[in-house]
Amino acid sequence: MPHQPHLEETQAISVFTPVNLLLLTLALYLIYTRLRPNPSPPPPLHSSSAAGQAIVFKTFTPKTLQPFNGTDNARVYLAVNRKVFDVTAGKGFYGPGGPYSNFAGRDASRGLALNSFDAEVLTEVGAPIDSLEDLKEDERVALNGWAEHFEGKYLLVGRLVEEGSEEAKEAEKEE
Repeated sequence: MPHQPHLEETQAISVFTPVNLLLLTLALYLIYTRLRPNPSPPPPLHSSSAAGQAIVFKTFTPKTLQPFNGTDNARVYLAVNRKVFDVTAGKGFYGPGGPYSNFAGRDASRGLALNSFDAEVLTEVGAPIDSLEDLKEDERVALNGWAEHFEGKYLLVGRLVEEGSEEAKEAEKEE
């Protein structure tokens, strides 16, 4: 009598069942969404005028930046790593009476690096721009974090250069 195969021998177990394929697809999708690079954020949507004037990228010195403190001018600007940002949208923080008001119209780099809002840590307006050479590694990391914050949230309106530098002289000619 010929050998009759058992039921187990005649059925091949398949891992490719509809349920398993669905679970595999879901798992791959979840892995993809967690590991894919984040798309770059869209440029910030800010009002380009505080007094009906267009904002033009320009070169600032500490003295020409100072009037943008929210008191002397409707706009509030501050500099971080020699980049000047229009923080008027955050006037409650950076404008007069705000917790960061010491930074308005100034180079805020050292204060942000040290996480200090004290006026003593800021460079005097008539002095050369702070080189920040003496910052410790953790202070540089903090400053870079702040710079990324401003770049992602506020409009870049200019750059900060030394008084009397060639860039400052060129900017004066253009005005």
